[in-house]
Amino acid sequence: MPGLFARSIRPVILAAGRADRLRRIVERLPVTRTVVRRFVAGETLDAVLENVAALRKSGRYVSIDYLGEDITDRDGADASVQAYVDLLDVLGWCGEPVFDGVRPLEVSLKLSALGQALHRDGEKIARENAYAICAAAQRAGVWVTVDAESSATTESTLSIVRDLRVDFPWLGLVLQAYLRRTFSDCQEFAAAGARIRLVKGAYDEPASVAYRDRAEITDSYLRCLRVLMAGSGYPMVASHDPVVISSVPALARESGRGPGDFEYQMLYGIRDAEQCRLVDTGNRVRVYMPFGTQWYGYFVRRLAERPANLMFFLRALTERQQRNP
Repeated sequence: MPGLFARSIRPVILAAGRADRLRRIVERLPVTRTVVRRFVAGETLDAVLENVAALRKSGRYVSIDYLGEDITDRDGADASVQAYVDLLDVLGWCGEPVFDGVRPLEVSLKLSALGQALHRDGEKIARENAYAICAAAQRAGVWVTVDAESSATTESTLSIVRDLRVDFPWLGLVLQAYLRRTFSDCQEFAAAGARIRLVKGAYDEPASVAYRDRAEITDSYLRCLRVLMAGSGYPMVASHDPVVISSVPALARESGRGPGDFEYQMLYGIRDAEQCRLVDTGNRVRVYMPFGTQWYGYFVRRLAERPANLMFFLRALTERQQRNP
């Protein structure tokens, strides 16, 4: 099933994420919103803060993502910046202590939500907007990590991150292990002491730039993680894969790292029991928590990520149809 899912089903789901007509249909389905609540922490700031409080009470750290991507106009980019500034103002009031230099609260942002795709000066606009968010985060005592998107934006994204780290050396970035270039990128940023969230990758990329076989992707992830563990930065192991998670302690020991020298990261609503187990055994765990009304693209990528997520959605859809024949 995993091989069939990766080869045949996942590309179809990801293609659905780019279909506007299908998006409008799916967004109107009541069952969709029911399932979305498993993966998205709410549409309002009050809702996300309630969930942040619950996670912090359980000992987990949090990375908050205001949903929105592929913005194509300046007004939309400005609105995204304002949403992040408002969020950071509120998070700053929380007064969270810093543990050994690690900030329990973080925001994650996509540069495409900040104007990166604008036809005129998109990279410059995204850089300026990201700078404004980093400045607000610094005042609030909150970290920022720049998310990865499609491979077409990777070089632009890394260029912006390099520039921003001059003034904000704590700025983190996401690298996708399924991209063939990522091993080299890990070497560069690990040597520079960066915080790096290593993920497998959630976009449909061609074989020319990305590994597509499941075993190859896992192998690339572990090779990249070994580089991060041996580097001078702060690795963030973003995976739900039991193979990856079980490999982490040995890689950490090999590089002389203790539980306080890296963290695990998982998505909101996925493997909650495993998140708690890792915390209970003395590890740092951060939960990636998205919120907002623009949830469709994120939701589709979660369905495409694991067969279990898709089955959860289909089961909910079937149960609703049985209740309402």
